[in-house]
Amino acid sequence: MIDLISKFLIVFGLFFFFVGTIGILRFPDALTRAHGAAKADTLGAVLSISGLVLQAGFSPVTIKLILIVCFLWTANPTATHMIAKAIYAKDAKEE
Repeated sequence: MIDLISKFLIVFGLFFFFVGTIGILRFPDALTRAHGAAKADTLGAVLSISGLVLQAGFSPVTIKLILIVCFLWTANPTATHMIAKAIYAKDAKEE
């Protein structure tokens, strides 16, 4: 049962990575592309790593994977915010 849930989480995470990639290709400007990529990337990574945590069981690898999830929850939105802020500032200077 755990194996099935783990595989479901990994596949669902890959689905969100795919949707984020489609968003990057389809959205019209850089700000919307950054928004679509950030949301899908963070969710896809967390779901995929959660599936890997279930696969690993309780071990030192599990603790490392949980730390990676915590880092991703902090770093991805922060980096996207800073990139969007730079894009916005650049567009404001050009006008």
